[in-house]
This record gives sequence, C-alpha cells and structure tokens, in this order.
Amino acid sequence: MSDLTDKIDKDRLPRHIAIIMDGNGRWAQEQGQDRLFGHYHGVESVRDIVEAAAGLGIGYLTLYAFSTENWDRPEYEVVGLMELLVSTIRKEAEVLHKNKIRLHVIGDMRMLPENARRELSEALEMTAGNTGLNLIMALSYSGRWELLNAVQQIARNVQNGQLAVEAITQDVFRQHLCTSDFPDPELMIRTGGEYRISNFLLYQLAYAELYFTDVRWPDFRKNNLYEAIIDYQNRERRFGKTSAQLT
Repeated sequence: MSDLTDKIDKDRLPRHIAIIMDGNGRWAQEQGQDRLFGHYHGVESVRDIVEAAAGLGIGYLTLYAFSTENWDRPEYEVVGLMELLVSTIRKEAEVLHKNKIRLHVIGDMRMLPENARRELSEALEMTAGNTGLNLIMALSYSGRWELLNAVQQIARNVQNGQLAVEAITQDVFRQHLCTSDFPDPELMIRTGGEYRISNFLLYQLAYAELYFTDVRWPDFRKNNLYEAIIDYQNRERRFGKTSAQLT
C-alpha cells in the first residue's frame, strides 16, 4: 500500500467522489495511436480507481463515462466506445459482485444500443444486493438533460393534480433527479488538464470541492486518487459560514 494512505484521515473521507475521466483521446494521440487506444487503456484506470475507492471505504463513486454530447463524436469512435462498454461490463460484472460492489447507472439509457442495455441490466441485477462501494456510471448523461427531465416530471405531476406548486421544495426536486438515492458528491475530480465541469452533475456539485489535474485518465492511478483526497482534506468546507463559526 502506498505511503500516501498514511496521510489520509480515514475519519474525514469524502462520502461521495465524482470523476470526469478526461484525456483518453489526447493520451492516445500523444502515443501516436488512435483515440480508441486511449479509451481501452482507460479501462485499466477504472479498475484501479474502483479498487482504491473500495479499499478506503468510500461509499459512492460516480464516473462520467459517456455524455449526451459524446454521441456527436465521429461514428467510428462512438461505435468503438459502445463495443468497449459492452465487453467491459461483461468482463467486470463478476468482479464487482465478488467484491460486494453495487453498480448503478444514471443517464438516458434509451439512447444506448440494445446489447449495451441488456448487459447493463444483467450487471445491475447481479450486484443489486451488494453492500460495499456504490459504483455509479454516468452513461448518455448530461446535467442539463437531467434537470430538464426532472422539471418535466414535476410539471406532469402538477398538471394531473398529484403535486401542488406550493409543495415543490428542494427535497421534492431532488427526488426527481437521477441521483435521488445518493448523497451529493463532496469531491469532484477532473483529469486531462481541462478546467470545467462539462455538464456533469450541475445541481449536485453545488458544494463539492473541485480538483483538477493535468494527468490524462489512462495514467490516473491510486496514488493520484490519494493525492486528490489529501488535497480535499486540507481544505476548509464552510458552506456559506465563516471560519470562526466552524471553530
């Protein structure tokens, strides 16, 4: 185990970590390879980070795997990513189950190919009773899509008389989000050197600590995760209060 884990306060771990896994394509191009080469190597990072998060006792880990905007990428890359998704789920579902990891998926599943939906459904069912790390895959997901979807659901409930306008609270709104069963992320990590959240968990990241690194996702490993957590633990989380109020 890395010496970095000795610097982590196990009593102050973020309950929920969200990661934008960026830089696969650029990593591959820097290697003189096709962009899909980077995505295939990115799977190794997913395995490593999931193992590290589970080992620390993190409760929830959300990985931004494929956004609604990613459908606009070149067809060969989208097809390749979907094939990679199917093959990865098929290989990893048993491993997740063995390690008591429960898989969840958020996003517009209707846009995924039928074979991808089938593999996901089987993996979700297989791991449904697990009580370890909750691994949340954001697939065909975007924050704006999620917010619009929530508003439409609430509007229909008001229209058919199931909900009064005055009864719409933050809690009610949260119940209509994809993440209604999960706590909001406390730490959001983005790899690849970009400094934006790219339509990811727009509502849920309101009070998350943001951590950006130049490390491309295929090179992101356990030690990089530990460094992000240590950085998080060195920050003061005030939630609108003053430092004096916290002490």
